[in-house]
Amino acid sequence: MGYLLDTHSLLWALGEPDALSNRARAAIGDTGSIVQVSTASLWECAIKASIGKLELPEEFFDAVTMAGFEELQIRIPHLQVYVALPMHHRDPFDRMLVAQATAESLTLISNDSKIAEYDVDVLT
Repeated sequence: MGYLLDTHSLLWALGEPDALSNRARAAIGDTGSIVQVSTASLWECAIKASIGKLELPEEFFDAVTMAGFEELQIRIPHLQVYVALPMHHRDPFDRMLVAQATAESLTLISNDSKIAEYDVDVLT
């Protein structure tokens, strides 16, 4: 099964796994799962860290790959889905995650209620 972590789920998976639901932890920990992290989430973390809204451990970006998560680059098919999305959510990073999950047929691991308004598989 393929999963895409939203930004909060990524932060929790790496730093506060108990903040994730039991189902999310099980999916992430399943050796048969492919868990991906969008460059959009990594960029969001970098922006927030650089302006003081988020404190990241020094090894945060290395920890993503050390945890076995795959990096999902933003590609043209993702952008094509993005421009057609309804404006249920105003956050461009979250909208990109929805677009990527949709285009790649991934289940998005997220607790964001706005994301659930989209036609995308969500695991909370």
